[in-house]
Amino acid sequence: MTAKAPFSDLNEIRAALANLPQPDSEALAAAQARNGMLTKPPAALGRLEDLAIWYAGWVGNARPNLENLQGIVFAGNHGVAAKGVSAFPIEVTVQMVANFRAGGAAINQLLTAFGARTDIVELELDCPTADFTEAPAMSEQDLVAAMAAGWEAVDPKAGLVVTGEMGIGNTTSAAAIAAALHGGGGEAWVGRGSGVDDEGLARKRDVVDAGLALHADALSDPLEVLRRLGGREIAAMAGAILAARHHRIPVILDGFICTAAASVLESVTPGALDHTVAGHVSAEGAHSMMLEKIGKVPLLSLGLRLGEGSGAALAIGVLKGAIACHSGMATFGEAGVSGG
Repeated sequence: MTAKAPFSDLNEIRAALANLPQPDSEALAAAQARNGMLTKPPAALGRLEDLAIWYAGWVGNARPNLENLQGIVFAGNHGVAAKGVSAFPIEVTVQMVANFRAGGAAINQLLTAFGARTDIVELELDCPTADFTEAPAMSEQDLVAAMAAGWEAVDPKAGLVVTGEMGIGNTTSAAAIAAALHGGGGEAWVGRGSGVDDEGLARKRDVVDAGLALHADALSDPLEVLRRLGGREIAAMAGAILAARHHRIPVILDGFICTAAASVLESVTPGALDHTVAGHVSAEGAHSMMLEKIGKVPLLSLGLRLGEGSGAALAIGVLKGAIACHSGMATFGEAGVSGG
């Protein structure tokens, strides 16, 4: 089941970002009350308690279950990859999509392990974005189409959404977006991505700085940042995260590239990411800095730098534990245990 995107131009995307649903206040209050009655000392389960209450508020159920979990991997190709910013050739994007569809990638195993389905969305892989050091990466029509594809990939009945990506060159694009949104240049935001050597790292930093210089006059507008420096899969993740907010579906964010996509939404409308949590902090050096910029504390820190949604998929297990405790534990009254 899908829902058609409610926008056909950038102004309508801005309108969707200006009118965001909020959590169910009654469910939040009831979940907080239930948490206070469970058979444990106050705050003994730490962040698990906050997670369960957060989830309950967004799904509108004070004693929720976690079911119908959706993982979506978006794939796109980047013209800037021609500048030699990746350790892998652009053909790998298509090859990895085939691997995803065959169930052979890490993300397939992780989503399956935690009971989530894997959906794959290819975004014009035979038509890379423009090299952003020479022109805007996407036209307005391209950006709107990619965000709409992300929106329409989200199952409105899902109980949780995890977004991941595949696209050779996309850590360069994500670094450029982060620099444009949060300040700083290539030196601050560019990491090794897929594993470039020192020469490749310097080249990536130069490429990001060149893109920032070319588009400097438009970078005060976050959607223009996404259009000029982004990629179709990054735009699609932004569209999916926005759709989830409108459907009141909680989202677990993945790593550096996913967080760059999410940062665009937060930069347009502060609070746009209230329905999300950060699944992990990756080994891509600037990811922790970007999480700080959007006010997210990661659930896991495992040295991952794969992308695909892998860290977010692992964090499903943490959320499952939180909800199992919140919804399954007995209250003091039910258990006949004296309260503190």
